[in-house]
Amino acid sequence: MRHWHPPAPAAATALLTDLVGELGGPAFGPRLLARMRTLLPASTLSVYRTGRRPALLLTGAAGVPDTTRDCWRAYLSGPHRRDRSLLPDDAARDAAPAAPLLGHVTAAEVQPEHRARVYEAHGVAERVSVVQPQADGGVLAVNFYRHAGHRPYGDVQLADFGALAGAVLALTTKHLALSGLLAEAGAPADDGTPQRRRLQALCPALTARELDVCERLLRGWTHEGVAADLGLSVPTVKTYRNRAFQRLGIHFRSELYGLMLPA
Repeated sequence: MRHWHPPAPAAATALLTDLVGELGGPAFGPRLLARMRTLLPASTLSVYRTGRRPALLLTGAAGVPDTTRDCWRAYLSGPHRRDRSLLPDDAARDAAPAAPLLGHVTAAEVQPEHRARVYEAHGVAERVSVVQPQADGGVLAVNFYRHAGHRPYGDVQLADFGALAGAVLALTTKHLALSGLLAEAGAPADDGTPQRRRLQALCPALTARELDVCERLLRGWTHEGVAADLGLSVPTVKTYRNRAFQRLGIHFRSELYGLMLPA
C-alpha cells in the first residue's frame, strides 16, 4: 500500500463547477462519483468517520449494486479495530494533525480478515482515499473503490486524483456540514433526549451504552442499525439490550415503548 501527502492545489474548475451547486443536497454524492469516474474506474463511493463514534456519512454506486452499507457493517464487525490502511502509525506521527493524507491500497494488501469480510465478500479490488485526521485519533475518509473485473488504477490516474484530492475533501466536508451529517456524527452519546432522560429517571443504574442502545431501539432501529451507528457488533448490542431490559424489569421491545407512556 502507498501513502503520500497531496500536492499543492491544482486547477479544479470542472470539479468545482459541477459540485458547488450540489452542496447540502441529495445529488452531491452521485455527482461526486460521476466526476471522479472521469479520472478513475471507480464503481462505489463511501465517506465515513472512524474514531470514538464511527459513522457512514455518504455512499454512492455506478455500474454495480450498491453494497457500500453492507461493506460498512462488515468493516465494523471487527476489521476496523486493526485497520491501518487509512492512517498508518508512522504517518500519523509524522504528519501535522490537520494535514490530509492520500492513500491507495489493493485487496491483497489489507489484513486477511478485512480482505475476506469486506473486499472479497463484496467484489472490491482497490481503494483510493483522501483522509483528514481527527482529534480523537480517527479520520474522516473519502474513498473511491474499484471492483473486480474493472481495470486497475494507473499511476497517471492516481496523480490526477492527488491533484484534486484537496478540493474533493474540502467540498465533501462542506457538504456534510451543510446537510447536518457531520454534526450528527460528532454529537455526544448523551444528547439529552426526553426518552433518555425518562430511562435515566426510571433506572439510574443504566450505563451510558445501555442508554445508547435503548434510545435507538425506541426510534425503531434494527439491531444491525444500532450496531453500525455505535460501532459495535450485533451480539454486543443484544448484550447491552438484555442488560438494560433486566435492569428495567422488562423482556420485550413493546414493554420498552410502554415505559415511555405517561403514568
